[in-house]
Amino acid sequence: MTWKQLSGAVAAATIAIGAVLQAQQPTAQAAGGGAQDAVAALKQSIQQGMALVRRYEWVETTIISLKGEEKARQQNRCYYGADGKVQKISLDQAPPPEQDQGGGRGRRGGGKVKEKVVENKKDEMKEYMEKAAALIHQYVPPNPEKIQAAKDAGRVAMNPQAGGAAKMVISQYLLAGDSLTIDLDPKIGKLLGLGVSSFLEKPEDTVTLAVQMNALADGAIYAAQTTLEAKAKNITVVIQNSWYKPVSR
Repeated sequence: MTWKQLSGAVAAATIAIGAVLQAQQPTAQAAGGGAQDAVAALKQSIQQGMALVRRYEWVETTIISLKGEEKARQQNRCYYGADGKVQKISLDQAPPPEQDQGGGRGRRGGGKVKEKVVENKKDEMKEYMEKAAALIHQYVPPNPEKIQAAKDAGRVAMNPQAGGAAKMVISQYLLAGDSLTIDLDPKIGKLLGLGVSSFLEKPEDTVTLAVQMNALADGAIYAAQTTLEAKAKNITVVIQNSWYKPVSR
């Protein structure tokens, strides 16, 4: 498996983030209290924004880095198909065939052994990132029953932010020590972003997700940048969505 294939696998595992934002409406409603007016505006904003964004196509850029060094970059033209799912067409050129760098018999297959070790490492990383993405999908979209349970236990808070924004924080949503946050502008019901802080198997094996939202001139909303970090493995995956224009097929 190449780094290019690994980046594609991770992108496929996280592409649903933008598409499922509409399902987050129960999250805001579960907060209750004085947030009800903002919740209604947010729900309407999300419904309208998600309907509008389906009229567009865009370029998705996926960047995967290991220990801060970029290992792969992949670009796709994306649009919503008739089934409501995101369709992708690769914009990348096919890589040139790899040259045999064995250097003769004197190496006694050392080059192939090294290649095997590298491939095994990439397969291990692919499996790890797939597990990380699967964990994230247990948070996005949020489960209304889990949110209600957290609210009943007093683990849901609305925290005012600078500039009139607000942050909804749901503690121990899935695991002890985790958190799910939703950033919004309650005055206009605008979703600004969301974040997840969790872990795989043990608390020190942290996995975080940060989604930055943006809007087009007509009000269509989209995930401008999604960052998935697996700190235990020093892996970072960044998915950027840009160059939106009316879809043409």
